Amino acid sequence: MCGITGWVSFHQDVRHSAPVIEAMTATMTLRGPDAGGVWLGRHAALGHRRLAVIDIDGGAQPMPDRRDEPGVVLTYSGEVYNHHQLRAELRAKGHRFETRSDTEVVLRAYQEWGDALVERLEGMYAFAVWDEREQRLLLVRDRLGVKPLFWAEIDGGLAFGSEPKALFAHPEITPTVDADGLREAYSLLFNTGPTVWAGVREVHPGALLVLDRSGIRETRYWELTARPHTDGLDATKERIGELVNRAARAQLEADVPLCSLLSGGLDSTIVTALVADELRLQEGPQAKLRSYAVDYSDQAEQFTGDVLRTGHDTPFAAEAGAFIGSDHSTVVLDPRTLLDLEHRRAVVVSRDSPIGVGDMDTSLYLLFGEIRKHSTVALSGEAADEVFGGYPWFHNPKALAAQTFPWLLVTGDEAAMPINPELAAHLRIAEFRDDTYRSALAAVPHADGESPEEHRQREMQHLSLTRWLRQLLHRKDRLSMAQGLEVRVPYCDHRLVEYAFNAPWAMKSYDGREKSLLRAAGQGIAPDSVLWRPKNHYPATHHADYNSGLQRLAREALDAPHVRDIADETVIKASLDTPADQLEWGHRLRLERVVDLALWLDHHRPALAV
Repeated sequence: MCGITGWVSFHQDVRHSAPVIEAMTATMTLRGPDAGGVWLGRHAALGHRRLAVIDIDGGAQPMPDRRDEPGVVLTYSGEVYNHHQLRAELRAKGHRFETRSDTEVVLRAYQEWGDALVERLEGMYAFAVWDEREQRLLLVRDRLGVKPLFWAEIDGGLAFGSEPKALFAHPEITPTVDADGLREAYSLLFNTGPTVWAGVREVHPGALLVLDRSGIRETRYWELTARPHTDGLDATKERIGELVNRAARAQLEADVPLCSLLSGGLDSTIVTALVADELRLQEGPQAKLRSYAVDYSDQAEQFTGDVLRTGHDTPFAAEAGAFIGSDHSTVVLDPRTLLDLEHRRAVVVSRDSPIGVGDMDTSLYLLFGEIRKHSTVALSGEAADEVFGGYPWFHNPKALAAQTFPWLLVTGDEAAMPINPELAAHLRIAEFRDDTYRSALAAVPHADGESPEEHRQREMQHLSLTRWLRQLLHRKDRLSMAQGLEVRVPYCDHRLVEYAFNAPWAMKSYDGREKSLLRAAGQGIAPDSVLWRPKNHYPATHHADYNSGLQRLAREALDAPHVRDIADETVIKASLDTPADQLEWGHRLRLERVVDLALWLDHHRPALAV
């Protein structure tokens, strides 16, 4: 995994702009701590920071097709899991390879198939190809949007980067936040395309963007579609098992230490079990996969359930690790360390956004830091809830009937940042939410003969996969890469997502529970205690000292420059005055966001154009 950046301008000769591309590239050193490089042509500059995972000695980037007078240059981030098959196919067509890296496979695939290479890639990736012969830039993002890719227009072309901070190192791009950006940030709708930053956009998942002298064009090469599902229940369960099995085992390859995130839930347990088994097949019966969970020093004594959490994870994770035979560890955090402003600042800087989930972001960042001491790659159970219908809104009649994004019923307005009334009147977020919801539903495909009830479940899954999942993937990418850790997500395999998306809801819930098809795939490889455990979200601390410390930080944040221009001090005061041991989750998240806002404004010092 790596960080990529660069720019193209047809109005200037950029060959003497090495300091600019070097500065852009340097912003992503945390994403790629192992090596860095730049390439400059007359109209294009490319940069790369490398986290070496496959072919440690080879794979240096940016990678040209030939050393003298290159015709094509690639800067690439990600993993293509079918690179061995593609390499064999390309060799049969006469291509020669100098490295074992999947990077070179992508480069040669472009030489052979051009833009159509995207149809052949399986994995998570974001990359840029500069075609010197055609004077043409190609930007590509993987189907589910696991890896990020941002861009902004400049004079005569565009600049791009794995993170917005890379763009801000370009002299023509200034970090500016306008009303549209604040709507994107605080509506919690998770649009893809526009961002909190004026003029900065994301390449859509499953899309390619082309820049040449005729302009900029973005097209989709993949999206969710409605297809007939002809398999019966038994065949569907079998096929889901095959797809999950293949996806998890295919993502084991690495030339560096690899581990698994094992929370004690169904999703991560199945991934861990399959990967642990594959490791034993490859390296012998004594091989042990490392697995990690996170906990807080107060959790065993002070855990109390809330709207997102029904039980304490650690005992289930330990039982799953013993059942699977992994080398399992629990990273135990002192809740008070989550108040450290340097940790919180590092999280906000990595996100390039004021919107997060407070202590849960900080603890995940610290967990990744501990894992990175031993491993460079980790596998995660992210996306299983979206793929298999695990969230409460798939099963709650009130959520199914509500004409809004379903997660807003869980988080509620109390968990959102209360906006300064004068600014709120200008932003009209409620109207923005309604308009966006209608547009989101219009994008959901229809299947012939689908009942209204079945289509409503399709809408829920489409919203979850195209919006809710996006912010989870951003969170995992930014916080892991800030620690130099690559996280892989087998449940984002596009073949699995396509098949599950079109399985009827009656099959997805055939046993009256959430994630029925995934539970069937876990039979025999996960303990019964995990198989039948209710959905549990990422853990949060319940320590009163954390709550009181958070209130202190929020009070200080309100005095930071420009915070009151955005946040409603009157509403926040109610949460500040609540006794620390009575501070509920939603009100606490409100305080978290005030603290993050102050840190974000202090670091980026954006121009506020509202």
